[in-house]
Amino acid sequence: MKFLDQAKIFLKSGDGGNGCVSFRREKYIEFGGPDGGDGGRGGDVIIECVDNLNTLIDYRYQQHFKAKRGDGGMGRNMSGKKGADVVLKVPVGTQILDEDKETVLADFLEPGVSRVLMRGGDGGRGNAQFKTSTNQAPRKNEPGWPGVERWVWLRLKLIADAGLVGLPNAGKSTFLSAVSRAKPKIADYPFTTLHPNLGVVLSGDKKDGREFVIADIPGLIEGAHEGQGLGDRFLGHVERCAVLLHLIDVTQDDVDVAYKTIRHELEAYSPDLAAKPEVVALNKCDSLLDEQVEEQKELLAKVYDGKIHTISGVARTGVPELLLEMQKIISGEVGGIKEFTAGPWNQGPIEDQPEEEGPEEEWEDEPKPFDPLA
Repeated sequence: MKFLDQAKIFLKSGDGGNGCVSFRREKYIEFGGPDGGDGGRGGDVIIECVDNLNTLIDYRYQQHFKAKRGDGGMGRNMSGKKGADVVLKVPVGTQILDEDKETVLADFLEPGVSRVLMRGGDGGRGNAQFKTSTNQAPRKNEPGWPGVERWVWLRLKLIADAGLVGLPNAGKSTFLSAVSRAKPKIADYPFTTLHPNLGVVLSGDKKDGREFVIADIPGLIEGAHEGQGLGDRFLGHVERCAVLLHLIDVTQDDVDVAYKTIRHELEAYSPDLAAKPEVVALNKCDSLLDEQVEEQKELLAKVYDGKIHTISGVARTGVPELLLEMQKIISGEVGGIKEFTAGPWNQGPIEDQPEEEGPEEEWEDEPKPFDPLA
């Protein structure tokens, strides 16, 4: 299945049905009167989060979704039927953004959660609703209220506990394939990874170990925030991670420059992402002598003052200790902040979230106009 993490679609909720003008006229009925029913409410636009999807490819070839209009009212005080809703299914981690791509309308972090994004228009009143003691035969009705239409963006941010970052050919895909059962594409040329990959990693032994999800994204180069290479859009898939694993190829000459390049791109993308806990590791250490690895480690220590791991994804040298440290950060044991993780889910359904207390509403004499987005 082709991976797609961003799509722009058009949504429209259903219009309300018109009210009916009708009078009761039957044989042997002495008194008739208005009996026009109300129109039915228009269909809603509902977003549902499901756990059997991992891409937005369904919205690549269909971009327009419209709910049905409510039926009109009928005689004998019969109200119109409500219009059919339109339900859009999205994978876990999907954000609904306004057309400006900045305002977040909804964020789905747990499967099974659904939200009414756009409410259908109310139906118009029939003439039976306008009957009074002074106007017993009204011929007035109301048209249905219009629905809401808008363009929105769907943006998928994969939910993982840890994210892999680094320059192209730093060994990220090899590391993912070595520590999990994921089968990413591996080759000896840059930008082998063209879309994110997920893998489930076990830290510790099989009996007492704990699992977490790690995400591999395409490599970053200098100027990625300006559109160089594949850009920095894929960094959105590691925004929810609790820790970043920064892999650096130990065989390159300037490991310090490689580290600063990635840090600059992270800060240019989002200061919040750059502030996440980071684990730095020199990869492919089986390709050099121990003395050469120590020299590269000393060079990197000039720009990074934390602990530097020396590992080899192919030989799995130093990998168990690295995974154990990442697990401690994810679980919050060592200076980590467990914000958005793959599981267990740390946020309940949107409907269950407590409402923020605000100032008391001031009632006005005149009723407020109908708001379809309410």
